[in-house]
Amino acid sequence: MRNGIAKRQEALDQADLVAGNGLMSRRALLTAGGRMTVAAAAGGMSALAVSRSAAAEALSVPPSMTVPGAPMSGYGQPSPYEEAVQRGVLKPYGDLAPGTGVSMTPLQHLAGTITPNGLHFERHHNGVPSIDPETHKLLVHGLVKQNLIFTVNDLLRYPMTSRTCFLECSGNSFFNSFPKPMQMPCGMIHGLISGTEWTGIPLATLLDEAGVDPKGKWILAEGADSAGMSRSVPLDKVLDDCLLALYQNGERLRPEQGYPMRLLVPGWEGNMNVKWLHRIKVTEGPTETKDETSKYTDLQPDGIARQFTFPMGVKSVITHPSAGLAMQGPGFYEVSGLAWSGHGTIAKVEVSADGGNSWAEAALQEPVMSMMLVRFRLPWRWDGSLSRLMSRAVDDQGNVQPSHEAWAKQYATGPAGNLYHCNAVQTWEITAEGEIANVYV
Repeated sequence: MRNGIAKRQEALDQADLVAGNGLMSRRALLTAGGRMTVAAAAGGMSALAVSRSAAAEALSVPPSMTVPGAPMSGYGQPSPYEEAVQRGVLKPYGDLAPGTGVSMTPLQHLAGTITPNGLHFERHHNGVPSIDPETHKLLVHGLVKQNLIFTVNDLLRYPMTSRTCFLECSGNSFFNSFPKPMQMPCGMIHGLISGTEWTGIPLATLLDEAGVDPKGKWILAEGADSAGMSRSVPLDKVLDDCLLALYQNGERLRPEQGYPMRLLVPGWEGNMNVKWLHRIKVTEGPTETKDETSKYTDLQPDGIARQFTFPMGVKSVITHPSAGLAMQGPGFYEVSGLAWSGHGTIAKVEVSADGGNSWAEAALQEPVMSMMLVRFRLPWRWDGSLSRLMSRAVDDQGNVQPSHEAWAKQYATGPAGNLYHCNAVQTWEITAEGEIANVYV
């Protein structure tokens, strides 16, 4: 009798498999009514469910039920038990320029698609300025009918709108442009990306008020930081969907995110989303600033640098399991990650557990929005053997995330090579001991 049950269970398990090395159908977690259960996916009572049942029998009254809780606070903070979940900080010049560098979102410790404000990645060229909103002003000038100056209070009176989108530094994943894969947590490799609801004023509204000269085809956006960070942006993009952002996930911008105002350029490289915005100049052509000539260009194998690669390419990364985490023994797992594209909407994400020999389509978590992070999920039964997990995204424009080899052929590689726009497929190698490493395939 036991053998008959075991055989039927084995047949059921095999029926759920849709790709090599234990990847299961994305529908395996769905039961009637759309609910998800571990038992439904794993086929009956799993080892995980058994351990839960045993723990429930021994449940006792916890200390938290015996004493009054803490009082309310004016501004909430994460649990002290989660204090290890922090941004990873890189300061390439050390104490010589402590305000120059990046802090990276710990993707491997997060779920969903909205990044908490305190964990949103940062990129600064000379530190975070302290700006008094009572004295800060925004100048709109250049090829306009009338120069305009706006105070923060002026802007807070305008009708506002919200745009939920990703923001990605064009240098994100630069470690994977090196000749050998670097061994560090997922967030330290890919964490220069965050997803946010931004609220503010369409920049087209302010430019319409100033009256753009027909000769105007670009703008120069300049920040009020000590680096004078500035970038040129085509006027067509500005009038289409750019925002003068004043709020971030419902609250006023954090200082490190450009308080009291920043430019939002949805889907395009992060450096164009100028923080601490204080000047917009309408121009005939690009201004050719230092941050769009000597930096933020793509070095090709022939030594020529490609300029103005604005949209961020279609991309995905598995965040669970990933480097920085460890497997807890063979059995059922959910493979989960993020996908995005600066060209539009994610149409499909495929996952491989055998190094790209076979692929299974993942489920996309709703809502799936244009130029926003999308969470993808797929059940996986790991048998404890050496495995290579990969994800590959496709957007609604037909763009396909390239392999690492295909991406590297486009650019000069190595520490002195191209460090921007790396959207190559990420491979995590999982050993029989459950350790996870970054590898190239």
